[in-house]
Amino acid sequence: MDWVPDLRQLRAFVAVAEEGSFTVAARRLFVTQSAVSHSLRTLEEQLSCKLLDRAGKRVVVTPEGGLLLKRCRRVLYELEQAGRDLDGLRRWAQTRIRIGAPHTLCHSMVPSVLREFRDCFPHCVPVIETDDTSQLLNRLGDSDLDLVVGLKPRGRSDDGYRPMFRDRLAFIVSPFHPWSAHPEMVAETIREQQFIVYAKATETHRLIEEWLERAGGSGRKLLVLGDMQAIKEMAKLGIGVGIVAPWVADHEIRDGTLKAIAMEGAGIEREWGVFHPAKRTPSLVEETFIGLCELAFEAMPSDAVST
Repeated sequence: MDWVPDLRQLRAFVAVAEEGSFTVAARRLFVTQSAVSHSLRTLEEQLSCKLLDRAGKRVVVTPEGGLLLKRCRRVLYELEQAGRDLDGLRRWAQTRIRIGAPHTLCHSMVPSVLREFRDCFPHCVPVIETDDTSQLLNRLGDSDLDLVVGLKPRGRSDDGYRPMFRDRLAFIVSPFHPWSAHPEMVAETIREQQFIVYAKATETHRLIEEWLERAGGSGRKLLVLGDMQAIKEMAKLGIGVGIVAPWVADHEIRDGTLKAIAMEGAGIEREWGVFHPAKRTPSLVEETFIGLCELAFEAMPSDAVST
């Protein structure tokens, strides 16, 4: 069948099928009822089948009409979406933003940033990818991502990077752990502890291993978990000593179910920021997201540790 669809016919058909009335459909489309009737009659002639039947005062869809209705809805949705995308492209030059962020931030600051971002750009769709920062930066270099929010790896240049936040890792323990009442015991008993740390192949894991090696706490095998919540729960039960940033356990520290103990010496300091492709200037949409990240980092809870 050689059929070239007319959008006015398709819109008229969908409107009548959904409203069950030529009169209401005409009102919905802001056209006359005779125009709707003409469009439907022409469409049925072109397709050589009956699409609608009258059942009393209502209009119902025939089996052939039901098949066409399903396809028409999809076509009209895609056309409307294309219109929104083109409008966003015309207004902001971007209808999608691809963000990379580690899991920890996706459980803390990223949701609030996304909420504010959607208020600013309701037609720009944010796509979030989670992984270790180093892996995300590789994807940024391959143009698979537009921005990455994460830890600055050692040795990385400042090209395409905006520093925003610094933190220090700490030990987190149950309030019944000996270190909770006597943090001065850390140095003399560090070799006896079971440490619970975040996933291998991450920048944080590498920093922890190096620090423990220097501090003499690498005598026992680390308990490695891929979820910060699991680390906190294990520490609460006294299974071991978690090593995390205090802001990750801010709620538990404030309600007394965990206590943060400062690490000896310089400890482990990290820097967080936003990365963008170094060879181009961020768009208005991307600059807005970066600015919202900066505000979110400023609102992060301050470290509260015992020394």
